[in-house]
Amino acid sequence: MIVILKPNAATESIVELKAALRKKGLQIHESQGKTTTILGLVGDTAALSEDQLLTYEAVECVKRIREPYKLANKNVHPKPTVVEVCGQKIGGGHFQVIAGPCSIESEEQITEVAKDVKASGAGLLRGGAFKPRTSPYAFQGLHENGLALLLEAKRATGLPVVTEIMSTSHLGLFDDVDVIQVGTRNMQNFELLKELGKLDKPILLKRGMANTLDELLMSAEYIMAGGNERVILCERGIRTFETSTRNTLDISAIPMLKKKTHLPVLVDPSHAAGLRFMVEPLSMAAIAAGADGLMIEVHNNPSQALCDGPQSLTPPMFDDLMKKIRETVRFFGMQ
Repeated sequence: MIVILKPNAATESIVELKAALRKKGLQIHESQGKTTTILGLVGDTAALSEDQLLTYEAVECVKRIREPYKLANKNVHPKPTVVEVCGQKIGGGHFQVIAGPCSIESEEQITEVAKDVKASGAGLLRGGAFKPRTSPYAFQGLHENGLALLLEAKRATGLPVVTEIMSTSHLGLFDDVDVIQVGTRNMQNFELLKELGKLDKPILLKRGMANTLDELLMSAEYIMAGGNERVILCERGIRTFETSTRNTLDISAIPMLKKKTHLPVLVDPSHAAGLRFMVEPLSMAAIAAGADGLMIEVHNNPSQALCDGPQSLTPPMFDDLMKKIRETVRFFGMQ
């Protein structure tokens, strides 16, 4: 339920209204625009009467929200959320590119790639230290050593870093990580999401390969309900009957999410297709559809990569793509 306040509502009447709502056990999420203030009510509002709320002097009108996600709902928070990471802004017209290798393999590899993607204009560095793999025999990442190497690359370049967490038991290792990524396989790891909700740190939440958009938003709601509203959504392709590509990029998810939620929406074209030659066209399509940023895999020697080499761009390829990205972003009026 949302309560829209009168533009000229007196402070005393607003305080009275909020006190009455909290007395009923409701949480209040306040969103202030230029002329309108909205109170989003989170909790059991079934017994709350719209007519009763309209008796308060401060109330202009009352609307019920049917969707089960409240904090992530655009009706509650009409203004786009801008998530800031070490001075880099994502959302609300601020476009950002996250780039780097799928997995961290050595200090030389991650530092070299970090310097290359920064020179090309990437705003954040990605790199996997813990790697969820379908096969138990595949490379699983360097774990704590990988995180240490990622932070070395951060010190060498100044780029904020993004890396994936696999378990609540690893939380203590992520203190110096700037953005914690929740991968597709953990999108509905609700205990992990609850713990991430207790942090004051941006969370990049990837859509599950077989999950609906409402399920993605409910996972975001888990994090936000814990108090952490710095959530970034990521469309990374879904599993369909098509076998030509690794996954199928759901371009329609971008405008639909922008309609449903105020949270920033990124696209990962690398995992969506699993093919290097498709990264550029999918990136252009994502920008045109309204994405707030891209996450792109870059490796200095893809043929020798321990993970996802076929979808990784070389640094020169990424540099060429970034030039096109900047032109396209400017065309659509983003920063």
